[in-house]
Amino acid sequence: MFSNKLITINNPKSPIAEAYRILRTNIHFSVLNKPLKTLLITSAGCGEGKTLTVANLGVAFAQAGEKAVLLDCDFRKPGLHTVFGQSNNKGLVDIILGRLPLDLGLKNVGIDGLKLITTGSVPPNPVELISSNRTKEFISDLAEMFDIVLIDTPPVAPLTDAALMASNMDGVLLVVAQSKSKIAMVQKSKELLLNVNARIIATVLNMTDDPGEDYRYYNYG
Repeated sequence: MFSNKLITINNPKSPIAEAYRILRTNIHFSVLNKPLKTLLITSAGCGEGKTLTVANLGVAFAQAGEKAVLLDCDFRKPGLHTVFGQSNNKGLVDIILGRLPLDLGLKNVGIDGLKLITTGSVPPNPVELISSNRTKEFISDLAEMFDIVLIDTPPVAPLTDAALMASNMDGVLLVVAQSKSKIAMVQKSKELLLNVNARIIATVLNMTDDPGEDYRYYNYG
């Protein structure tokens, strides 16, 4: 069963769902010289809504007729499997280590055009795995198979995982919770990403202080 926060499925005509569709369109227009195939989504700190952003954005791409795959690389606190009501017994780690064929690792979530790869087994050293050539090659292979690969990573400020991956991605989305994020942490996160030559294509402003609605607003650039 889907999480009730998967708004693009549960309430597709809502302003929030429309905001995700607008974000999808703007992502396409953010890169004109070549198709954007790999998109890393991270946040400054914990609990800012990056995983739900990945999930709803993936649904928005699939609803537009594109083949999308969601890749959970948040080994510290995986969450995509919960959003889609899937198990997390085996996944990315097992595929990378040769213990699980890709076709068995690609989970059907009940939405046409959308696949999910969960984290799977807990790796002894997440940083080593996430920065390995095998992981880079695997993501490149996914980019050949799908129209877009959406990658959920840990927050960038407290951990190095996202920054290590970001330089190899076509683009990065930084999710910022207005009601939670501290300006200093957001600035630090942007600096960490820019220091590895990451291309930040958008900042997603989440959890805005609106007394009536829990809308998400998106700033581009």
